[in-house]
Amino acid sequence: MTRPQVLLTDRAWPDAQIERAILDRAGYDLVEAPDGREETLVDLARDCEGILTNWARVTSAVIAAAGRLKAIGRTGIGLDNIAIPAATARGIPVTNVPDYCVEEVADHALALLLSLWRKIALFDALAKRGEYNLSAGPKMHRLRGRRLGLIGLGRTGQAVAARAIAFGLDVVAWTPSGQSRGLSVTMLPLEDLLATSEAVSLHVPLVAETRHLLNAVRLDGCRCGVTIINTSRGGLIDRAALWERIQSGQVASAGLDVFEEEPPNLAESLYRDERVLVTPHAAFVSEESLDELRRRATGQMVATLSGQRPDNVVNPEVFLT
Repeated sequence: MTRPQVLLTDRAWPDAQIERAILDRAGYDLVEAPDGREETLVDLARDCEGILTNWARVTSAVIAAAGRLKAIGRTGIGLDNIAIPAATARGIPVTNVPDYCVEEVADHALALLLSLWRKIALFDALAKRGEYNLSAGPKMHRLRGRRLGLIGLGRTGQAVAARAIAFGLDVVAWTPSGQSRGLSVTMLPLEDLLATSEAVSLHVPLVAETRHLLNAVRLDGCRCGVTIINTSRGGLIDRAALWERIQSGQVASAGLDVFEEEPPNLAESLYRDERVLVTPHAAFVSEESLDELRRRATGQMVATLSGQRPDNVVNPEVFLT
């Protein structure tokens, strides 16, 4: 007798042994997609009861093709790659794991900032080219007292705030609600945060309202010489506008871990400039975070397929019908 199937669209780790073992114990076979193209997923999803996706797009066409589909699980936090309205219309729960890598992303965001402000990456690159010059690049300033502006103050933003405060930074934040979450940070209007912060770090989801949140107008409204840090979603920044402001000096430097297209075209001038520090969407990665993510995401899939309500449902209205 053929067992029900769960489709794994893609993964950012070497194998699917954890997912396969959990699903096997629950009576499901794991099907891995050879690529994340929509036409591939449409074909493979037809016979699947569940879809686990990392970065591949689970579009409305994929959902429509999956006549047996009962659950969609994101092996991650953000949900901009899943057509949630299409899933909701079908009564299909969508899950994510919103808190698995908070510590890692907060560490990475601060590491990018420190590397840029202390010129770690620049000095290393020059030294490897044979240039031993402590005066290279922009002047350095003491960290204590410099202002870091956080756009978003959810789990990761709060963790970044705690770390930055420990370094003596003056932390300010903006959220749509204006709530400080009980932290010792000053809440500011977005325009005031941009105008007064020496560094700005993004910690909001990518939705229609936040796409290109840092556009040409807002970048021009930043304090001259600002450093931009993005470990959230690439689409939050208009990269063409960012590159223009880096060239003009309006933006002094940027630390980017996320990109609108992944992988990005590393031949672009933005990513080759020594003022821009680039990491390959690695902020979430640690052995511990990946193990937790995979087990929790797959466990939620099993729970949903078993008729239970999983821990992190992003469209809970499907359980009200």
